[in-house]
Amino acid sequence: MIKMRRKELTWEEVKANLKLTAEEEEEIRIEEDIIRATIEARKNKKLTQKELSKISGVKQPAIARIEKHINSPQIYTLLKLLYPMGYTLRVVPIEKQKL
Repeated sequence: MIKMRRKELTWEEVKANLKLTAEEEEEIRIEEDIIRATIEARKNKKLTQKELSKISGVKQPAIARIEKHINSPQIYTLLKLLYPMGYTLRVVPIEKQKL
């Protein structure tokens, strides 16, 4: 029996197969930015996920899944995580990019 190795796809190949619209790509980018900023806020406050769990009421495994981009956080959950660290979400104008 001959075993064939499955070819590893590049991100560009995966992205092309998904056929995302520009709006969907932007939505993903914004979510990644929010998650990255939430992780940065936690680290700036020198908090572990477990410590953030205690002060926010969000279970540590849920925080880990958000930080690993496994689960998309609800706005309510983000606010529960951010508020005890002294942060919030804000709506700001989109900067127009030339395509």
